[in-house]
Amino acid sequence: MTELRNVEADLSRFRARVFVAGLVVVLSFLLLTGRLVYLQVVRHDDLSEQAESNRTAVVPIVPNRGLILDRSGSILATNYSAYTLEITPSKIRGPLDAALEELNSVVEITPRDRRRFKKLMDESKSFESLPIRTRLTDEEVAKFAAQRYRFAGVEIKARLFRSYPFGELASHVIGYIGRVNQTEKQNMEDWPEEDQANYRGTDYIGKLGIEQSFEKSLHGTTGVEEVETSAGGRAVRKLASNPATPGNTVMLSIDIKLQRLVEDMFGERRGALVALDPKTGEVLAFVSKPTFDPNLFVDGIDTESWQSLNESIEKPLLNRALRGTYPPGSTYKPFMAMAALQSGKRTASTVINDAGSWTFAGHTFRSHGDHGLGAVDMHISIVKSSNVYYYSLANELGVDAIHDFMKPLGFGQITGIDINGEVRGVLPSQDWKRNYYKRAEQKKWFAGETISLGIGQGYNSFTMLQLAQATAILANDGIKHKPRLVIATQDAMTRQRVPVTPEPPIDLGYKPEHMAAVRRAMVSVTQDGTSARVFAGAGYLSGGKTGTAQAVTIGQKDKYNAAKLEEHERDHALYVAFAPADNPKIALAVVVENAGFGAAHAAPIARRVFDYWLLGQYPNDEDMTAVRKGLAAAPIGKPREAAAVTWPAAPQ
Repeated sequence: MTELRNVEADLSRFRARVFVAGLVVVLSFLLLTGRLVYLQVVRHDDLSEQAESNRTAVVPIVPNRGLILDRSGSILATNYSAYTLEITPSKIRGPLDAALEELNSVVEITPRDRRRFKKLMDESKSFESLPIRTRLTDEEVAKFAAQRYRFAGVEIKARLFRSYPFGELASHVIGYIGRVNQTEKQNMEDWPEEDQANYRGTDYIGKLGIEQSFEKSLHGTTGVEEVETSAGGRAVRKLASNPATPGNTVMLSIDIKLQRLVEDMFGERRGALVALDPKTGEVLAFVSKPTFDPNLFVDGIDTESWQSLNESIEKPLLNRALRGTYPPGSTYKPFMAMAALQSGKRTASTVINDAGSWTFAGHTFRSHGDHGLGAVDMHISIVKSSNVYYYSLANELGVDAIHDFMKPLGFGQITGIDINGEVRGVLPSQDWKRNYYKRAEQKKWFAGETISLGIGQGYNSFTMLQLAQATAILANDGIKHKPRLVIATQDAMTRQRVPVTPEPPIDLGYKPEHMAAVRRAMVSVTQDGTSARVFAGAGYLSGGKTGTAQAVTIGQKDKYNAAKLEEHERDHALYVAFAPADNPKIALAVVVENAGFGAAHAAPIARRVFDYWLLGQYPNDEDMTAVRKGLAAAPIGKPREAAAVTWPAAPQ
């Protein structure tokens, strides 16, 4: 029996389905149309900007860093271009060590390269590109380019590198640059937006010396380049460009030949020397020994080299001229004499009996191996370096009067020199001791503590920069100039040189007759006194004062015996000087650590500095060796003209 279908019902259901399907289609088209209107009209500007951003990329152009020159134009810091092999750790497939081994089969990677790379990884983020090899040869570049497909996250980049042609010479003055670390990146977040933008794309920043202190001038202005990119992010063509502006050239006041002379004379010994032009405050030499090679830091120093520098007992990273503090010893005596004259406590003709020792409150203060000098006036006290004269003078003046006189001379004060990191040292006073110590019994100043201040011992602790500045003031009739290392900058684009305007000098108001009396005595030191043998036959007249300062405290009942002390516990040798005596053009302070007598080890260095600066004479090799050994009486030998300065070419 055949079942009859309900045609009307089937047709009704069909029409309903068609209606629903049609409705779905219409709604779908409405949704598409609405979405299209939303995207094309409502969000047109926003999406158009995103599309343009996807099509283009803005790439920062890092500027060339400015040069650093000495006063005669010799290049102390420059740049060179080289290829680097760089790794982005987050893009490496598999273990990093395995990738490095495979990479080593194409381009040699030394153990030092690996140590440096791992140190950089610890200081950086995983998505940053870090150099594993620098200064690739053309052959190495070609070999890697042929195997590039094998190494995800590894690429070759062309970069500019900083180069210090003289290596270790003047490294504490010049400083160095290094990769921007996380702390510095965080500090940059607090900078003004304009300054932050100027460091986009920059991997390196000044870390020490002039490189750090004049970072903004040396860095230049970052440029930008707008390029069209493919879907894969590959640059297709350049759309627009705003070139970078190179950093300014910075010209220093130091003379690199004089700097080399002094550093060579120190040899392997530790110490510092600062030489100034007393009429301008310009720094002519700024020596700290031992030194270090700033080129080690340019690519990122490896852990082994860093530990060698940072943990060495010689402290090569310490800028002794700026941050090393020392008791001035007998070099303090001319300034104590000035304090006596200016305060009226003594006249130049006041006579004190030097019996070889001086007793105060039951304590005996020794002098020159316990032998006395007899009747001593101010002139003789400086020429023969009488301790007794200045023990009694310190007692008469008192600690606060000494402090108040020495402060304007710059002792225990920040000089304001134009590089960072200067320390204050210690110019003691009753207030200083109250603030420095914590326990009540330590805060009180005892009269006996004043006595040793007179001969530059006790709490006195100053930098060679401070001692050189004070000597320059004395040589310059009491006129004080702020020490400065940078004398000019030069615009990289216009080549226009802009002198750095010094601060106005300060007249300390000393009486001319008082300064003349002290300077005459210092001149006699080089003629009849403790440095007479060193300056015999000099073609000029100079003034100076030797000093020997304790590195460790020796008991009052004990006698100093260098042979029984460790090398680092022996006395320091010091010398301050100026020349020519009638119209000083140079003043200096020098310390040779743990060397002993100033006349034997520090004064000979000053003699050769003056010979070069005033006469253009450079010591011969025999004389240079004698100075390093501390042979004060060694003949000068036949001097030779200072050789022209040359430096190695930038690494290839």
